[in-house]
Amino acid sequence: MAEENVSQISVGEFETIPQLLASSESLQLAFVFLIIGLIVIGIIYRKFSHWISSQKFNYTRPHISRFVRKAVLPFFAIALVSSINVYIQTAELFEVENTIDGTGGLDPAEKFAKILNSINILVIGWTVSHLVPIALTKRDKSILEREDYEEWYDLRGFTDDDNLFHKCFKWTPPQTTPHGMKDDEFQKYIQTEDGLKLLEKYHTSKGIPVGSYDKLVDNPFKEWKKSERAKYEKYYKNCITGKNQTGQKLKPGAVPAEIYPIDIWREQKRLNDYEPLIPSSKPPGYSKKQKEGVPKSAKQILPIGIFLGTVLGVVTWWGVDLVVLATATGGLALGVGLALKETMENYFAYIMIKKDKVIKEGDRITLPSGYNGLVYKITPRITYIRHGLSESLVIVPTKQIVSEEIINFTKDFKLVPATIEVGVSYLNDPDQVEAILIKIGKRAMKEVKDGNGNHLARQKRCPYLDEHKPSCGCDQDIHISVGEPVVRFNSFNASALDFALRVFVRDYGSQFKMKSDMRKIMYNEFKNYDIRIPWPIRTVYQGDEKKEAEEIGRFDEKRNQLVKEHLSKETGNAEEED
Repeated sequence: MAEENVSQISVGEFETIPQLLASSESLQLAFVFLIIGLIVIGIIYRKFSHWISSQKFNYTRPHISRFVRKAVLPFFAIALVSSINVYIQTAELFEVENTIDGTGGLDPAEKFAKILNSINILVIGWTVSHLVPIALTKRDKSILEREDYEEWYDLRGFTDDDNLFHKCFKWTPPQTTPHGMKDDEFQKYIQTEDGLKLLEKYHTSKGIPVGSYDKLVDNPFKEWKKSERAKYEKYYKNCITGKNQTGQKLKPGAVPAEIYPIDIWREQKRLNDYEPLIPSSKPPGYSKKQKEGVPKSAKQILPIGIFLGTVLGVVTWWGVDLVVLATATGGLALGVGLALKETMENYFAYIMIKKDKVIKEGDRITLPSGYNGLVYKITPRITYIRHGLSESLVIVPTKQIVSEEIINFTKDFKLVPATIEVGVSYLNDPDQVEAILIKIGKRAMKEVKDGNGNHLARQKRCPYLDEHKPSCGCDQDIHISVGEPVVRFNSFNASALDFALRVFVRDYGSQFKMKSDMRKIMYNEFKNYDIRIPWPIRTVYQGDEKKEAEEIGRFDEKRNQLVKEHLSKETGNAEEED
């Protein structure tokens, strides 16, 4: 049936084009000149595009650079086609009476002009299809830039700002004592410069800063943008002059790319918590490698849709029956759709994951099978999960991430309990043990740090603030009331009293170092206070039950008194029978 429909498709006026070209040698010459001209323009465009990509302009103003590269080719193509059209119309290569058919259709001159106009329309459609995504991308980058500025404001400046934040804003201390601080302590801080710096970094137990900021400049956002562009200029200069980790002079326009354009530079800083980027710190083509396997976004697919719409419009203009064409290809499309069912399910699952931000690369998750690992890579077909300790990968269909239950340890709330359990001797007092464990937890919250000197434990107030140092961030992004370490008396074990000590750390991986260091601190503190961790104990009885009964019987009077107080019917604790 499909073959019959295909054979019945009307090609409209396209069938007369070969006859038109065969009707005049001058027309054939003009058509050849058009083809050669378009090829020459394409070659020139490639060289021009390569030259643009090697200029500093391409790195500092990437969106304008892309706009220029996409607009130059169609400009010259339209100029060439229009010139040939004018020449054809003014050279009188056709005579009106030499129409190809006698149905009153277009004469050869009009038909050839229609061909050239169709080419112009296609060129314009191609241009618009590529310029619209550039404009949309520029808008998205502007939104991200504004979000970066808000993050800069929340962080009170980036580490490489040269104190720009305090050049744009002045902090005004609160008029009343902040929540969680004593009045005399507040008055002492407010009278000294160091104290004011400490108050500026102070957060309440709910993570709310105190005081307010007044603008010192008319437009802080503009000043921040100038600062960021100046930092990028320095980065670019260090790249091309060889002032980088390898000492090599990086080449603009190299393939794979060695220097980040400013928009990619901002993206990389965003991924690295806005730390300064070191030139040549990543291998060439690193940013492109990260995007491998990522499906095209709506902005990337948009050019195909716009150009396809343009083509269909031109085809309709030439009289082709699109209804019959669509009917003929419908069966084929249905068959392809069924064959790609699994692929499409995974693709749309990928879109949902990205849109709803279910997981992202680097998240720690647990699959329904119990496999625990880091999200290594997400593609439209499969997702790779890497084990946190062993060098192994589990590969699952991407649709499984949204169709089954998974546990995400790093989604939104970066707060993970680090719990250690310990058994102590029955000879030790439980209250004393609890106090010592709390001391151990407090020491761990203050002393356990990562390689950069940042505390692993989450807490209401960073210990660095008490030393008049900037907070390392351990007191930020807290969504629950995290205060003292938590100690629980869990059970009476066969040989020991079982306790548990818990503190909260900033992410899933930090709990392992925290547990290890807490055990070291516990070992030393238990030695200092003679808290004993017993060996397994087994009591062997010699069968002297009479003596044991006498020992137990000495407390019969006290126990009977408790029975009268707590199991009498008057107290309502005795069970009643129906």
